[in-house]
Amino acid sequence: MSSATTGQRSKRKTQIGFVSSRSGDKSIKVTIAYKTPHPLYHKVVNRQTLLHVHDEQNETKVGDKVEVMETRPISRLKRWRVTSVIQKAITTDAVAITERDVAAQVPTKITAAKPDATASAPHA
Repeated sequence: MSSATTGQRSKRKTQIGFVSSRSGDKSIKVTIAYKTPHPLYHKVVNRQTLLHVHDEQNETKVGDKVEVMETRPISRLKRWRVTSVIQKAITTDAVAITERDVAAQVPTKITAAKPDATASAPHA
C-alpha cells in the first residue's frame, strides 16, 4: 500500500516561484510569473499566479526561489507546501538608525563651525 501512496505523490503538481510575502507563522505567498498571448490582440501579456503555501520549518524569506508541491487542504486557502528552496535571496540585514546617528556621521556647516568658533572666539 505504501507503493501506491508514493505513486500518487509523484503525480502531484509542482511549481517553481518566488516568495512574495511571509503572511504568518508557517505561511508564505508564492508568486508564479508566466507569459501568455492576448486572445484578440496576440500581444504577449505578463501574468502571475499567487499561491498560499505551507512552510513547515519557516526556512524561506521574501525573494527566495522555491519549489512547491500540491497537497491536501491545510487551511482555508493553503493547498501547497514547500518541497525545497532552490535559490536563497540576496538580502542584507537592515539596521534601524536614528537621526542623531546620521547627524554624527555626516559633517555639516553647523557641526564643522562649532569647534572652530569656540577655539577662535575672543575673550572679552
